[in-house]
Amino acid sequence: MFATVALAACTTTGDPNPAGTSGSATSSAQGSTSAAAPTTTLEISDASAEQLCDLIEPELSSWRVQGPTLGKIGLNALVHQWGVQQGGINGHILHDKSIIDTTTTKACPEVRQQAIQALELPNLAAGIAF
Repeated sequence: MFATVALAACTTTGDPNPAGTSGSATSSAQGSTSAAAPTTTLEISDASAEQLCDLIEPELSSWRVQGPTLGKIGLNALVHQWGVQQGGINGHILHDKSIIDTTTTKACPEVRQQAIQALELPNLAAGIAF
């Protein structure tokens, strides 16, 4: 099952005035503000969320034994693998790492909490580096 991705505000509102006019300076500044904070919504299906949980759960004991340094490498590899399986959402995860916490909080809060403890993290997003 693939994640549903909805993108909004990918373009700025253009000003018909040329770049050197006084009207353009005001509009460009406003357009830049819109472009700097695009609204992106990434919806992860329940099945995809379960897949992430199913990938994390068997790794918990290894992460406890390996420790947080190696465990974080494992977390990154696992999240990258999952992102590829979900239709290449890795770019979204890189820009909004909280997707992993939101998804696991909803689908498997116990597994998420165990992963956080094993990896000695405040949240899973803090362990995502790719």
